[in-house]
Amino acid sequence: MSATEKHVRTTGSKAEASYELLRSRILDGSYGPGYRLVLSQLARETGVSTIPLREALRRLQSDGLVEVVRNIGARVAVFDAAQVEHSLQVLARLEGYATAISAPRMQAEDVERSRRINTRMAKALEDFDPASFTALNREFHFSLYAHCPDAHLVALLEAEWARLDHMRRSTFSHVPGRARLSVAEHERLLELVEAHADPAEVERVACAHKVATADALRRARPAS
Repeated sequence: MSATEKHVRTTGSKAEASYELLRSRILDGSYGPGYRLVLSQLARETGVSTIPLREALRRLQSDGLVEVVRNIGARVAVFDAAQVEHSLQVLARLEGYATAISAPRMQAEDVERSRRINTRMAKALEDFDPASFTALNREFHFSLYAHCPDAHLVALLEAEWARLDHMRRSTFSHVPGRARLSVAEHERLLELVEAHADPAEVERVACAHKVATADALRRARPAS
């Protein structure tokens, strides 16, 4: 390997590591919305030079997690309620289709595994913790996507869920009434899977499930 090739590979690996590190800090809330991402400061914190960090920020900007603002520079993206609602509407369509094509591939034990997660969600309602409930909600839906034969679709879902996790730490903290309804809607979905329902009906119900959350956020927006 030439010295140039070695340099490119090393720089590339550092950019990848920087991307993963910064992305994880954004998604876990360490770097909250509006947090300024100053290259010199990030270099001191991470021990990585500014070149791979700059590349990582470009990727994060493409992901929609970082924005560049005039006279401010790079910062963690700031979203409003309307953007959250719009993303939920997009996710509803992806989720409806993914659930529909996953359903025929789910065996009885797969449905039972998803139902156990939903049961944990129901129990979580007793001492309601919106953040924990949201994590279980994600686990439930990805237990369905695990059977999706379209890897590209799953990647799109993962990216959109990641954006939503950043855009709203917990939807259910804004619209707590949706929590109990979500559990019931999950059970309805599992009943359709068990009954080998028409994929079009599964898609309709799965899509409506997410749209209902978007509608609840829209109704709550004036009050907030």
